[in-house]
Amino acid sequence: MSIWRYTWLDSILLTFSIIQFVTMLILAENWEACSIFGKLGNFALLIFMMVYNIVVVSHLFTHKPWFRSQLLNGLVSMLNSIDIGQSVQVYHLKHVRNHHRYNNDPKGINGKTNDLSSTFQHGAGGEHATLFRYAFLGALSSLLNLGRELLSALRLWRVGDSEDDLLALVSISSNKRAGELRQVRLDRIAHFLGLCLFLGISWNWTLTCYLPSFYLALTLVNVQNYYEHYGAMPNNRSADSVSYYGWLYNLLTFNDGYHQEHRWSYGAHWSSMPKVRDKQSHKLYQEERIISPVPAILGFLDRQRVLLHCSTTAQKNSLPDSTSESESISPVS
Repeated sequence: MSIWRYTWLDSILLTFSIIQFVTMLILAENWEACSIFGKLGNFALLIFMMVYNIVVVSHLFTHKPWFRSQLLNGLVSMLNSIDIGQSVQVYHLKHVRNHHRYNNDPKGINGKTNDLSSTFQHGAGGEHATLFRYAFLGALSSLLNLGRELLSALRLWRVGDSEDDLLALVSISSNKRAGELRQVRLDRIAHFLGLCLFLGISWNWTLTCYLPSFYLALTLVNVQNYYEHYGAMPNNRSADSVSYYGWLYNLLTFNDGYHQEHRWSYGAHWSSMPKVRDKQSHKLYQEERIISPVPAILGFLDRQRVLLHCSTTAQKNSLPDSTSESESISPVS
């Protein structure tokens, strides 16, 4: 019997996780001997690896763990917690159980969003937050929160009673809840020890390269999420996200561009996203929705994107007629 729960192709994702960890050790070891161009390359490679892991590797793992064995899945979670500088189990809880449940919802009557990562959370007048607020300040907030999580070492990395948002997302089943909290603890231990290892190899690399790169990686991940939703129609399951169908990008990112399809069927394996699109085409094409001409992480280049979340009047006032570079699919007549 295969050790892989879905397909051996997930081994490519595991290989990347291992390569990233080894590469980070090598980068730290050789930091002092690098030229200025070598150090710039170090920054670029580190940012790329962390962004790719968060957006693709760990994202896919949180939805569909690769192995039949819970032990192996737990070890992968710990490995990638070092790679992405945060607990993958916490990523799962916040992304799958919160983000996918509330789907980038706008503010309610209480002035808050249910989705903790909603682009509307810090916006005004029913609009998305600005890109600067969401991406750069959001990354800074995440960095500070992760710093506080590192202090969980003082309570032996257990989830604290004050972590209300996290505790609210853990399963109510006693056995499953215990397992999830245990994995959070193991991930935090792995992250803490990984950071200590980096500091031991080169504190200079850790402070002057790793931490700035990590912040910029978090910023780019926020840009990705921002443009996966910017302008889309909240609370419409067929039009609440933005997809990109470039074949090369989707080949290299394991169909990451199929975001609307992923939202529609987030329990499906990455390999089946094109089939989900075909199967749900009658619903997807009945709605006006946004298809981006560029990958989400480059969404700022899509300057003429239609804003479906706005009223018709607001759209007419803010956008040129019939000049959008985004592909807008109109309802079938």
